[in-house]
Amino acid sequence: MGPIEEFRDEVEPVIFAFGAGITLLFVAVFALAPETAATVVSGANQFVLAHFNWAFLVIMLFFLLFLFFLILGPWGSLRFGDESPEFSFFSYFTMMYSAGLAAGIVFWGPAEALIHYANVPPLYGGVAAESTAAMPIAVQYAVFHWGLTQWACFTVMGLGIGYYVYNYDAPLRVSSVLTPFIGADNIKDSYWAKAIDILAVFATLGGVATSLGFIGSQFLTGLEFQWGIQMGNIGTFGVITGMTVLFTLSLVLGVDKGIRRLSNFNMVLFFVLMVATLIVGPTFFILQTSTDALGGFVSDFVAMSLFIDVANNGSWVNAWTVFYWAWPLAWSPFAGLFIARISRGRSVREVAFTGIGATAMATVPWFLILGSTGVWLQNTGGANLLGPINQYSEAVSGYVLYGALPLGSLLLIGFVVLVTTFFVTSADSSTLAVAMMTTGGKEHPSTIIRAFWGAMLGAVASILMIIGGVDALQSAAIITGGPFAIVGVIAVIGLARSFREQSGNILLQEETVLFGTSRSSKQTDSGTRPEVNDD
Repeated sequence: MGPIEEFRDEVEPVIFAFGAGITLLFVAVFALAPETAATVVSGANQFVLAHFNWAFLVIMLFFLLFLFFLILGPWGSLRFGDESPEFSFFSYFTMMYSAGLAAGIVFWGPAEALIHYANVPPLYGGVAAESTAAMPIAVQYAVFHWGLTQWACFTVMGLGIGYYVYNYDAPLRVSSVLTPFIGADNIKDSYWAKAIDILAVFATLGGVATSLGFIGSQFLTGLEFQWGIQMGNIGTFGVITGMTVLFTLSLVLGVDKGIRRLSNFNMVLFFVLMVATLIVGPTFFILQTSTDALGGFVSDFVAMSLFIDVANNGSWVNAWTVFYWAWPLAWSPFAGLFIARISRGRSVREVAFTGIGATAMATVPWFLILGSTGVWLQNTGGANLLGPINQYSEAVSGYVLYGALPLGSLLLIGFVVLVTTFFVTSADSSTLAVAMMTTGGKEHPSTIIRAFWGAMLGAVASILMIIGGVDALQSAAIITGGPFAIVGVIAVIGLARSFREQSGNILLQEETVLFGTSRSSKQTDSGTRPEVNDD
């Protein structure tokens, strides 16, 4: 069978056509009527944030608590199928990390604490901005936003898909979370399942295309800030095209040769850069501030998780915490599908621990070290990081921070390479997920369909960057986070139901009657005494 025939044979026409069509329609509408489209999308985004910000906070905390229960409770021993794991634990962890938020983690590492240092979160409104007291609080909030909760929705979705794929023979699709409700055999033809998969394609393309534009803007802004080079539209197209070629090549090589090897390289470079920053930076200040920030993160975790700031209509929380929860929810379809793809043979406990435990062990030190270094440089006058950030954007924070440290030029090269390679692994894993969704759950989609979605992703990102529509697509992707918050809740309910059938009830015995009159009470009322064992 030739490549064209293989493409026709494997593609799921409804999901493929509607997923690609909705994305292209959105781009076309924005290109033809940018102001009207931006107004509509912005209005919808504001409505969601104004009325449902509490739901994002509660649901994400609920996901996190559910995963902690799986790690510590008896359900964690259940497995994804009967086969041995396909990858070593290190490769499994690095692929999960690289497919998720890693590019954003590297990008925001030197930037977010600085922003909170200059504008203290309202939960700590009594602390003066740009003061010594604001430094650990700034680092603490950066750790909170990136260190633990964001990963919960990815992991829940991965569990909800993978458990039914490897234990119930459900197709490798996002809609497989519906298996305990409609059955694995009905996933293919269910209208609800198709709707979930179509929305997942749009959310994935929109989310990753926006991130591709985001990372591309870092290169362009960095060139202008560091060397005064302005690339224009041609340069923008060239940068996006180059990144698209990189992740498409990695994607075509497959999971083992492409994504796995690049993910392993990413984590080694990530660790080296983090340790090097600790050594050449203000080491003892980093350790002291990190200890203070980590203590605040632990003691105030619930308060930060449920803080809305009603007195100020939740404006700060909507812009930061709710945004950070909605964004990964929009990414959760592809991240969850990719996690499911690589989790064959793992236990539920392993998947849950890797998703929120191992990832936190890598992420928290990064924000502690780079965040503490940034606020120290700003507070002591070692470098003015806030000035360039206000003039350009957060994209220049890494350039300024490493420019003020010993061996800064070498570390900056590693920083830029790391952002790029982490994005490449996120992009190729997301494109692989879209290819699986649009082929009805095929584990190894053909090269032509993977290359098609890679090219689609690059084209959407290039067009939107040139016409200025990245913000609108980002807002649209955030809106899709709402439906996938609901899908995630459905996944948790279904998993609890399936796990209970496998392992039994956790809190109550099987004979417990929740409502009405128990059988023993009826027997007593009718004059029949329940049997008593005299022994």
